[in-house]
Amino acid sequence: MPFEEFERLLAAMVDDIPDEFLRGLQGIHAIEEPKPEPEFEDVWRMGEYLDPGPEQFLGGGDGLGRHVALYYGSFVRIAEGDDRFDWEDELWETLTHELRHHVESLAGDGGLIEDDLERARDFPRRDDRSEG
Repeated sequence: MPFEEFERLLAAMVDDIPDEFLRGLQGIHAIEEPKPEPEFEDVWRMGEYLDPGPEQFLGGGDGLGRHVALYYGSFVRIAEGDDRFDWEDELWETLTHELRHHVESLAGDGGLIEDDLERARDFPRRDDRSEG
């Protein structure tokens, strides 16, 4: 899928999201570059919720706002060699996952963060390469 089509598909999906899930969100962005996870071997971040945190913490709230980023290049890396990769399903799942982070952040709940950390424990780390 070309980047321009990815952007169009994302925009159409965002149009279908009820406004209450977008409250307080300054933007949803398609980023063309991939985002590797530096501590993991061959793991790509497909999306992330960017929350600058409380204004009183290191100036975190100074106009940055809350955003969702979706990394097209990571989708490309993950789709390579996978004929069954479903761009639309993967994009929807990633978008709604990041929006759940947003809604939980507004509610002061970190449950999904804990779930993500638990799942990440199974990913092979760069320094855990097996011998032989």
